[in-house]
Amino acid sequence: MNQAGNGPERRSRKTRRTRDALAQAAFELVLDRGPRNVTVEEIAQAADVDRRTFSRHFPSKEAAALDAVRGDGDRINQALRARPAAEPPLVAYRGAVLDWLDDPGAEPWHLRPRIFDLLVMAEEEPTLYAAFHHIRVDAQEESVAILAQRLGVDPRQDIRPAVAVAAGAGALLAAQAAWVRGGRPAALPEFVVHAFDALSGDLLEARQDGSAPHSTTQGSTS
Repeated sequence: MNQAGNGPERRSRKTRRTRDALAQAAFELVLDRGPRNVTVEEIAQAADVDRRTFSRHFPSKEAAALDAVRGDGDRINQALRARPAAEPPLVAYRGAVLDWLDDPGAEPWHLRPRIFDLLVMAEEEPTLYAAFHHIRVDAQEESVAILAQRLGVDPRQDIRPAVAVAAGAGALLAAQAAWVRGGRPAALPEFVVHAFDALSGDLLEARQDGSAPHSTTQGSTS
């Protein structure tokens, strides 16, 4: 056996374990106490490393706490690459999101313990929301590149990939916001379907009678 060849692999596994330990410690501490009441030093101590080690892996405690959801953007993009080549860009993006939600091998947000609570907290804590926004932006930039490749265009010259991703990611964001505010952890797929349906439904239809499109929120008149 080539012991020398196993050196980099062992170091890579150790680095991954350290990162995972820091992410898990941040996840639990931030959820239990809120990001304002947790320090980087406490996270590092819980993972049995020093602060310098933490800083090599994460720029902030919020980024560490949200590391559990960073991989979801990668999984959506992986599904996007696998969508049929003939699908229009927005249809492909919608299909990729639904594939992610229905992937038995990598549980999405609504099936993982406490992720719902973390995203509820992200809606309420500005620093956590900002960190989540950066994660979304990174994933969306990769989505634009994937759609540009599918279309055979330069995304710097052709805005169609960016428009499709902005629309699709916006629908996903709206679904996520409705999901965390609705208090039904299992309902994320339902919200996603409704959000994407809205892109080709009421939002693009002109009402001939001048009345407002139907809404899921009903009001009363006197």
